[in-house]
Amino acid sequence: MRNKRKLMLEQLDIRVLPFIGTKEVIIPNRGWIHNIRTSLNMTMAQLGRKLNVTRQGIKRIEQSEENGTISLRRLDKVAKAMGLQMVYCIIPKEESFENFVHLKAEKLARKIVFMTNKNMELEDQGIGDLKINKAISDLTEEIKVEMKKSLWE
Repeated sequence: MRNKRKLMLEQLDIRVLPFIGTKEVIIPNRGWIHNIRTSLNMTMAQLGRKLNVTRQGIKRIEQSEENGTISLRRLDKVAKAMGLQMVYCIIPKEESFENFVHLKAEKLARKIVFMTNKNMELEDQGIGDLKINKAISDLTEEIKVEMKKSLWE
């Protein structure tokens, strides 16, 4: 199971790799539909005919995208009506899902090690910084391998 989870993360990173550069994409203020439609010099009525909706319907669609309430299905239909393709992906803020998991595991490991060490210090059994860092590193790797659901709490 451990190797399967690692393989799944690696495959996920490969799948999203083409999208990683999209972090820098700036979404137009009025949304993609309005921006593309006006850049192509396409009227609301023209787009409406392709979607079998009124000009007012197109205005509502553009507003729903601008407000962030448009559905993926609707966005896909509009893209196809314009002769375009809608692309959808969720990408990690970090460079990869593997790195994302590592950072979460390390954060949890730090919390556990520092809590444990604090309790040990109360009994005059605390460990030094070097051992703390080694414990964090070891526990991080263990957490990554096991990838327990508690990692996401």
